[in-house]
Amino acid sequence: MALTDTAIKRAKPQEKAKRLYDSLGLYLEVSPAGGKWWRFKYRFDGKEKLLSLGTYPEVSLAEAREKRDSARKQVAAGVDPSASRKANKAARAAAVANRFEAVARQWLKHRGPKWAQHTADLIEASFENHVFPKLGRTPIADIKPADVRNVVKAVEATGASETAGRVFQRIRAVFRYAIQHELLNVDPTYSLRSDEILKGHRVKHRPALSQAEAPAFLRKLDNYEGDPSTKNALLLLMLTAVRPGELRGARWDEFDTERALWRIRADRMKMKTEHLVPLSSQALAVLATMKPLTGGDELVFPSPFYPGKPLSENTLNSALARLGYKGTATAHGMRTLFSTIANEHGFAPDVIEKQLAHEERDDVRAAYNRAMHLPERTKLMQWYADHLDKLRDGAEVIPFRAA
Repeated sequence: MALTDTAIKRAKPQEKAKRLYDSLGLYLEVSPAGGKWWRFKYRFDGKEKLLSLGTYPEVSLAEAREKRDSARKQVAAGVDPSASRKANKAARAAAVANRFEAVARQWLKHRGPKWAQHTADLIEASFENHVFPKLGRTPIADIKPADVRNVVKAVEATGASETAGRVFQRIRAVFRYAIQHELLNVDPTYSLRSDEILKGHRVKHRPALSQAEAPAFLRKLDNYEGDPSTKNALLLLMLTAVRPGELRGARWDEFDTERALWRIRADRMKMKTEHLVPLSSQALAVLATMKPLTGGDELVFPSPFYPGKPLSENTLNSALARLGYKGTATAHGMRTLFSTIANEHGFAPDVIEKQLAHEERDDVRAAYNRAMHLPERTKLMQWYADHLDKLRDGAEVIPFRAA
């Protein structure tokens, strides 16, 4: 006799599991705890098997019969319903694991140790703000070139063309990672080029002092009446041509004043390579001035507001603004001034680039250059410091071709 809803509702739990049979292999199992489970018993390849069809009343009698009939059709077609269900479950799990966001986060975790934390946070934020809302839940294998193009164009439409270019490159990196890890067979970005997707735009360089402005600036800096740490930070920035972040994070234990050398650790450098900075006599004098002020701290230029934190780049740029150079000079632009002057006075480009810590992308050439140019750079930095003194004092400066 087939089951009825009334019989199911009246079924009470007993000490042992009780089965209420319907028809064609379908039955309801009532557990001692009171749960009611639909089961379908069938034979496949000569073996008796069971397939769970859900619980009552979430799955009604009529729905349980529909599921039974569907499973019977699979058996008739030579398909094991239980194996098919497991395969579908595995496919769904793989689809979730291979969604673009999941793969992108794997890439972020893989690449993260090579980045500074601030850089890693910015890159992750660019995915969360621009990419994941549109592509995050899509299986990576289902993403088409047009999907990527639309994401990049949407970023560009906000006026952030540089960010759009970076987002495009990061998306491409995720697809390359997916292919390398056999999560994908074809890279949909292979046929895409940023210069064909994005509109052309002028590269906006950071404002920098010109050579003509340098003498007046040096005199203003010499007479600066603000915080002495800020003044000395700007001066040492000019005398070393390091990046503002490298200067702000300078630690006393990095300086060997006897050898007139500053050894910046690899983890503080943009290219994650240790950088040696020759110190001119003027640079050593700046450090001597700072010693009574911050010599008891770890940092040479600590923040006056946040203990243990370095001076902020905004502090340096604000000082430049107070000196009258808002919008015309930045802390980072001091590197441009150094490069311009050194190049125009005939110093070897390789020596200048090494001083700027522009590392070679070619591994062989990089290995060759790693131990090169320190004597030449020592001469260059002392010449540059003397040259700045002459500019500040208004002495006549005659350019020459360096040997």
